[in-house]
Amino acid sequence: MKKLITMLLPLVLASSAMAVCAQSPPVANWASIVGVITAQNVDNPVADVHSGTFAWSARSGRAAVNLNTGAAFFSVTGLVINGTAFSGTPGPVTKVTGTLVCNAGETDNQGMSTEKVYDTVPVTLNASGNAGFSGNIGHIASPCSNPLFLIRIAQPAGAAGRWIATGAVRSMTDHFPYQY
Repeated sequence: MKKLITMLLPLVLASSAMAVCAQSPPVANWASIVGVITAQNVDNPVADVHSGTFAWSARSGRAAVNLNTGAAFFSVTGLVINGTAFSGTPGPVTKVTGTLVCNAGETDNQGMSTEKVYDTVPVTLNASGNAGFSGNIGHIASPCSNPLFLIRIAQPAGAAGRWIATGAVRSMTDHFPYQY
């Protein structure tokens, strides 16, 4: 019996270690934020989220979301419109939200969307195009495959919900890199 336990113990431990390693790390990080690239008045949707109708650019930015705890952070600098009478400014946009999109474009076996959207509270986008958030976006339902991060218009109301920037260069890690 002792010999059997001695032989099986390494197998049990190896199986447990492989199960732990098979899980994705819980924190999605985006190393930069980029503006929506679109022609004027052309919608460029990401999954079920429609885009703003002007092209936008961002000087810099980053974002992170802990998919287990809902801790979220984003910072964007120089988020401005390209072209039109508002070129180089955020135009009439004064508030934005950070949005985590889980399961973008996915459906279940009955053809129903499994996409989930989680928003931060609205934050001010100043006249230079700078905004930031550090807080919690709530409980995130599992699974959250292919997580995407968007910055969406919160004000003015007529454009609310449209995305104007997205997280780029995503990586998955085990630690939340920003203060929360």
